[in-house]
Amino acid sequence: MIYTVTFNPSLDYYVQVNNLRSGFVNRTSSERLAVGGKGINVSLALKELGNDSLALGFIAGFTGKAINDKVTSLGLNHDFITVDGQSRINVKIKSNTETDINGSGIIITPNDVNKLIRKLRALLKENDWLIICGSVPSSLDEFTYANLLKKLKAIRGINLVVDASGKLLTETLKFKPFLIKPNVYEMCEIFGLTAVPDVEGIIACARKFQDMGARNVIVSMGSAGAVIATETQQSMYVRAARGQLVNSVGAGDSMIAGFIHEYLKSGNYFTALNYATAAGSACAFTKNIATKEQIEYIESLML
Repeated sequence: MIYTVTFNPSLDYYVQVNNLRSGFVNRTSSERLAVGGKGINVSLALKELGNDSLALGFIAGFTGKAINDKVTSLGLNHDFITVDGQSRINVKIKSNTETDINGSGIIITPNDVNKLIRKLRALLKENDWLIICGSVPSSLDEFTYANLLKKLKAIRGINLVVDASGKLLTETLKFKPFLIKPNVYEMCEIFGLTAVPDVEGIIACARKFQDMGARNVIVSMGSAGAVIATETQQSMYVRAARGQLVNSVGAGDSMIAGFIHEYLKSGNYFTALNYATAAGSACAFTKNIATKEQIEYIESLML
């Protein structure tokens, strides 16, 4: 079974504003609401690909109820923990450029985290997948994921996937995750790089993540593609398909879903990276999570 964990789900309010002008009243040309949060996006993308998962995490207030209702209407299996406060609303402004205004999120207490730990202990079995993605609310610190994994380490044989930034990611590497997926800018921040290196330099950084404990590392590079460093001491670079950017939200999450989907089917790191890159591109070329048909069409353009 595949389990995704989202500490900080959201309602994402997308607004299209033609020629956004700072300091003036702007009118939208279109708007829509969608459920957000990286783990939830991974679950939604997996569902599109035919893989069952269970979405876990925290919700609160009327926005939390809206998140719960939305994922239910989408047919997603979920079991969220309700806490005090209000789940966040993120504003995604589409104009000449993309501008995101993300809320800080709900207040999650140590007792709330312990509820999640107890739930995971009851659910997780050997060979299951646990995917932990995204940020945590400001009430939690950068050791949150590591502390969670420390309390789950007695459960053997879990395929752990982590997609986070900074110490939230690096503190988990001691638990030897099967896969991590930083983007190239998160990688540069972690290693103190002032400029994005070439492909060989990115692969070298991926190897540093492996030295820190990660088994397999994908570094996503947006429209430039992605690289992987595998635990079999191999590496590969895949170019992304060309297309019109519509919405970058969820592209990285779709990459994770695409990789897991193809890896479960083939057991091949490189075909999985190719499919993951196609999934990320297909998501970026559409308003919503891409369908399997859209992903496979994009993949055909990459061959």
